[in-house]
Amino acid sequence: MILRIIIICLLSQRFGFTQNADSFSKKAQKTIVSTYDIKQYEVSLVSIDSEISEILPANFSNDNFYKIQSEDILIGYAYFGTTMSMVDTFDYLILFDKELIIKNTKVIKYREDYGSEIGSKRWLKQFTGKTSEDKVIYGENIAAISGATISVKAMTKAMNNVLKSLKILINKQVL
Repeated sequence: MILRIIIICLLSQRFGFTQNADSFSKKAQKTIVSTYDIKQYEVSLVSIDSEISEILPANFSNDNFYKIQSEDILIGYAYFGTTMSMVDTFDYLILFDKELIIKNTKVIKYREDYGSEIGSKRWLKQFTGKTSEDKVIYGENIAAISGATISVKAMTKAMNNVLKSLKILINKQVL
């Protein structure tokens, strides 16, 4: 429990949630619990060597990629990312199973006045089942949302960068 609190505090600082850390932690925790259908779990940072981290399309620093374990059994991974929309950023969470297949995606904090529809479960469900071998393409296998074009394109690009990064990490036998 103490480790979880420390991790949440670190994530809160990383994603600028120092004023609203409780809201962030509850969203992330609720998503993890419901996605994996678990009550108790532990998270631990996955350390990526800085030389490898530099070549990745997505940011895989030492404070945004975690193993999720329940009763000492690996059940998945969590990736916390931030991407730019029209004038501000938004934060998202991607949950993977132990084979690094996307199980769930959640927009944690959206800061724009328009485009928040990308946070809908229905739209985000398009990413479920994607792997490092997949490519997501706006307008082809990722639906557009009227009034949220910039956010949709930003999330699609961010997802592609994460999937490409995972492929590199797998090929370099980091994961």
